[in-house]
Amino acid sequence: MDISAILTRLGIDKNNPGTSTGSTVLSSDAASIASHSPVDGQLIAQVQATDTAGYETVMQQAVEAFAYWKNIPAPKRGDMVRQFGDALRLHKADLGALVSYEMGKSLQEGLGEVQEMIDICDFALGLSRQLYGLTMHSERPAHRMYEQWHPMGVVCIISAFNFPVAVWAWNTALAWVCGNVCVWKPSSKTTLCAVACQHIIAGVLKANELPEGISNLVTGNACGNLMNEDKRIPLISFTGSTRVGRMVSSTVAGRFGRSILELGGNNAIIISADADLEMSVIGAVFGAVGTAGQRCTSTRRLIIHESIYDSFTAKLVKAYGQIKIGNPLDQNNHMGPLIDQSAVQAYLHSIAQAKAQGGHFLVEGGQLDGPGYESGCYVKPCIAEVKNHFEIVQEETFAPILYVMKYSTITEAIAMQNDVPQGLSSAIMTLNLREAELFLSANGSDCGIANVNIGTSGAEIGGAFGGEKETGGGRESGSDAWKGYMRRQTNTINYSNTLPLAQGIKFDF
Repeated sequence: MDISAILTRLGIDKNNPGTSTGSTVLSSDAASIASHSPVDGQLIAQVQATDTAGYETVMQQAVEAFAYWKNIPAPKRGDMVRQFGDALRLHKADLGALVSYEMGKSLQEGLGEVQEMIDICDFALGLSRQLYGLTMHSERPAHRMYEQWHPMGVVCIISAFNFPVAVWAWNTALAWVCGNVCVWKPSSKTTLCAVACQHIIAGVLKANELPEGISNLVTGNACGNLMNEDKRIPLISFTGSTRVGRMVSSTVAGRFGRSILELGGNNAIIISADADLEMSVIGAVFGAVGTAGQRCTSTRRLIIHESIYDSFTAKLVKAYGQIKIGNPLDQNNHMGPLIDQSAVQAYLHSIAQAKAQGGHFLVEGGQLDGPGYESGCYVKPCIAEVKNHFEIVQEETFAPILYVMKYSTITEAIAMQNDVPQGLSSAIMTLNLREAELFLSANGSDCGIANVNIGTSGAEIGGAFGGEKETGGGRESGSDAWKGYMRRQTNTINYSNTLPLAQGIKFDF
């Protein structure tokens, strides 16, 4: 893959990528951010970090753009998002390859992530004509009540490395059609993907003679702290760890701002005695190994009925023996690298902790070295027999470590599924209707996502995405998640010639 050619086609100068607010490239006194590929360890480029002065320039530009953008009719805002989707279609191959190379996920997943961006643009286009409010009957005669939704202002999006472009698009496409402008702080591990997206949207804005400040980009961790404390920002959407999410939530709430939090997951699949076992193996392996276990929806735990435990784990071990690990740009490989060597150390630490706490490994893990693994970021997917209460099992490790355990009754299995601090995604594999319906009931999964006969990873943009408990409670993407980017206003109109007062109070003048 000629990464230099890909960057050029995406409008990025490899020798001076900069940080752009639109078509404008900011100068900065802050240190640059080195982007290394976990695929081969090579330096791709240095991206200029945003300093305090640059951040202020971006925010002023965003505030000015909002004053204009909020008055553009929503369908016209939707048409701009449509054009962005069309531009993504033209750049899909290059942007998908860059996602794969900078993040380390397979080329198929990189292309799929760009397709998610295109899909959310299509969704947002339709939404731009459906920002509905309710009309309500008033208890007072000759009065009408209704509610409407208004844009909030400057929406800031702090995204994670594992989905370097799609999660930003989930947020920003909806925020745009709702009349907001956006400031994006991407992960410092995948800044080039963000710079590429900014170049693409800048071209759309310029072609439509729209203000650059509708879409803005800042880089570097210092900007995250500035955003959290900035009273000009009514809403921050944060995707990342529960630990950092707590700090974001506390700081933003302290100034009475809003936050959409998409935090950790500790996702389980219940494998019923009535499951289709062949289908269940496929769902479990993809959920645990896809993206090298670096999805927030990755399968971390398998809760397997005791009557099929031995036969199912045998199938699982056999399937793991066929997994091909290597360069994710080679479509013959099933799993690529972890994002960096810090992630490898976290993976090795979790394995050691699982063993120390009593876990038994059915498939051993470890770091890979030798030809093809020079980056030091490649590891083996592994399977450990554990108890659900083990401290390490209660945590989320962003790596391909799968924990397996037994259950005897469906109520016990559901209790085990729920008995972790996180509540993002969950699934049950069963052909038993009663089990499936119980799992989806109020007495079932406590997660924001609950699936039957599909795995935990992956989500369609048409449904609201997010989870409960330490996952943060945020919702993004489809359904009515758009309401999170707007402020609700209740209106009452009196068209009578009298003024009835609340609680029947009367003033005689």
